[in-house]
Order: sequence, then structure tokens, then C-alpha cells
Amino acid sequence: MQRILQPGEIEALDAIDFPRIRLPRPTELFAERAARLRQLAPGNPIADYLLFIARVCEAQAGIAATLQTTAPDAAVLERALEHGMPPLPLQDRPDPAWQAALAQLLERVLAGAADLPAVLVAHARRLRALDAAALDQLAADLLNEDGDADALAVQPLVMAALQLVWADRASRLDAARLAPAAEPTVCPACGSPPLASVLRIGGSAEGHRYLHCGLCATEWHMVRVKCSHCESTRGVRYLGVDGDGKTVLAETCDSCRSYRKQVDQHADPLAEALADDLATLRLDLLMAETNFERASGNPLLALPEPTDDA
Repeated sequence: MQRILQPGEIEALDAIDFPRIRLPRPTELFAERAARLRQLAPGNPIADYLLFIARVCEAQAGIAATLQTTAPDAAVLERALEHGMPPLPLQDRPDPAWQAALAQLLERVLAGAADLPAVLVAHARRLRALDAAALDQLAADLLNEDGDADALAVQPLVMAALQLVWADRASRLDAARLAPAAEPTVCPACGSPPLASVLRIGGSAEGHRYLHCGLCATEWHMVRVKCSHCESTRGVRYLGVDGDGKTVLAETCDSCRSYRKQVDQHADPLAEALADDLATLRLDLLMAETNFERASGNPLLALPEPTDDA
């Protein structure tokens, strides 16, 4: 007979010295994400959208190199670290630098407007016309997942600007002092839910699973046998699309009836959490026919909520 390990024993098995938290390198992150999107676009059912987001990510990479954000208040930061709380909570008012980042982002995206679908150009121009108060309210609504249809239409551009600010601030934290959050299923830096999990290759992270934050791009370790949404160790299974390989699978949980994608770099070393999640929308469409619900969304893809008569 094989004894079932209890949650506390599972973590104790892994005594290898490896980074429990990986902080983002924004310029490198966004450039690699853009390259991956361009690689995945040919033949993809949403190729045009992937190329649009690749352009957004290329703009992010350029802006990240010179972006200047406000350092967290030292006392607030110390208090958060002392109590194991995210030091850059998404409930905070966004750093004022986010609006400057958005302005630069829109300028770069609209510079190639002739190659973009008209609807995306219209959304970008509508954003550019909003005043500072309206932009801050829009950001707050989207961060709190409280946006209406108009807000969801511009979500990818707004969230791209917010990603720039949160990733920059997260990159300047001290990973050695950043403890896993009191709630292990949220980002230890900003408290956001993970976008996906990544099985990493190379270096000290080799073979370990990390949850990837969709806002600040911080990654934190979680053992593979746990559901990344409810932490259950029972009934965790993986589903994929026939013929699509095993780079991206839907991790399903019988306990909470949710799923979240797992991206495996052993299957494709160039796999990247956000890009591969976007490019596997077909998997989401198939999962919508099951009784598993997606645990959290992709910030650069706005899908309307299903209606009762849909």
C-alpha cells in the first residue's frame, strides 16, 4: 500500500535549495513575450490578435527600459514584509506613472495604425481622449474585475500599461525577504491571482513549478500535486487538445471544479505563460463545454461573461 502524503509533508519533501520566488526583469520579459507571440501566430485561429498583442508587448519592452516609478514607502514596505502581506497590493491607487506609460503605449501602438483592425484603433483613440480621473477610475474597475462592456473593450491596453508599472516596482523588491503570501494561491508581491503555472527548465529553477502573476509577472513556487486555486491534493488532472502536444494543458481540480493552464518548458523551451495562454484559446473553448470554470483570466484578453441565455 502507498501512504497518502499530507499537505505539510509534501512541502517537506522538497529540501533542494532553489528560488521560491522569481522577480520579473521587465524589459527582457516583454521582449521575450513579444517574440513568442510572433512565433505562435502563424496558423493560429486568432493570429491577427496575437500579432496585435505582440506589438503591445514590444511597446512595453521599449517603455520598460526608461520607465520611472515611485518606490514603495519604506515603512509600509517593512510592515507588509513583516506580516507576510503583498507589499504592492493591487487595491492601491496605481502609481501615477501608469498614465504616462499608457500614453507612450498608445503612441507606439497607433504609430502602426494602418496595419491594425479598425476596431482596435478606435479603442486606442478612445482611451487617448479620456482625462486623468476617468483613466484612474477605469484602472480601478479593471483591477477589481468590475468593468462594464466598454471597460472590457479597452482592457488589454489598460492592463498592459498597469503591467509595466507593477512589473517595474516588483523587479526592485528583495526576493530574499519576500515571503510567500499568507494565501499561497495569490502573488506574494501584489496579491493578484496567477495567470497560469509554468514548469521551468534551466538553472536552479529546473523542474520546479511556479505560479505566474498576470499583473506584475512575479513567480512563486507551488508543488505540482496541489491545485493552484484551492490547494487540494486530490482529483488534480490534466486535459489537452488532441494533436496539440503537451506544452499547454488545463490543470483541472475535482474539489473546486476549476481549471488553470500549465505551461511546460520541457515540451517547448520557448514557452511563456501569457503568450502561450493567449495562443491556446481553443483549449478554453473546449473547457467551456465541461463543468470546470477557468480560475482566473488573461489580462490581455477580454472575454464577455456568459449570459443565462447564451
